[in-house]
Amino acid sequence: MQGTAFFSCESLSLNLGGREVLRDIGFELRPGEVLGIIGPNGAGKTSLLEILSGRFRPKTGKVLFEGRDITALPLFQRARLGIGRTYQTPLVPEELTVGDTFKAARQAFEPWLTRFDAEYGANLVRFRVPYDRPTVNLKTFERRKLLMATLLMRQPKLLLMDEPAAGLINAEIDEIDQILRMLSKEMNVGIIIVEHRIELLESIADRVVVMDAGEIIARGALSDIIDSEAVRAAYFEAH
Repeated sequence: MQGTAFFSCESLSLNLGGREVLRDIGFELRPGEVLGIIGPNGAGKTSLLEILSGRFRPKTGKVLFEGRDITALPLFQRARLGIGRTYQTPLVPEELTVGDTFKAARQAFEPWLTRFDAEYGANLVRFRVPYDRPTVNLKTFERRKLLMATLLMRQPKLLLMDEPAAGLINAEIDEIDQILRMLSKEMNVGIIIVEHRIELLESIADRVVVMDAGEIIARGALSDIIDSEAVRAAYFEAH
């Protein structure tokens, strides 16, 4: 991790259904840094990712990427700038084969990519599944790898990840750990990761922010804040 911040948010707030779900959220991210976001269910973590990715518009505040205010940009335009997003549930187009899925991703927007770009993305995440296999037959980890490969073949600068370890066994979590470490430390990709698996964040996160009831209640190195009274009250006792 090095350099100055290339992605940040300031004073973000969000109302959904007449209820305030985020309040005065702000942080920054440097190239190659992994920022973990933890907190109990209902803390607002996924809603925050929806704002950062462009699916939701905040009530107040702004989102900055490479010195540009992108608060008003929709999700697809942020994707073209180099911001990738993964979701807690790895939904794949089950009517397609693996090869068809890669082709659709390659031709999603210009410049169209080649099959060699798809192979590049697949190799990064160690996705070795025959291209003629229907995606409906993929296991959970294979689905996660396929979706990550379709993002990585366009060489994004930032990944927003919502619980990438959900539904995985320990050996698969170890592999996700290795992949994310490679992306951040070797390829200088910034990563913001919402995750309940503390063991994964202990391994890869440079910093964490802890959310509760729509606010950030702690931030810093995980080892420094995990035993604080506020974090334990909000995160562990809530479970």
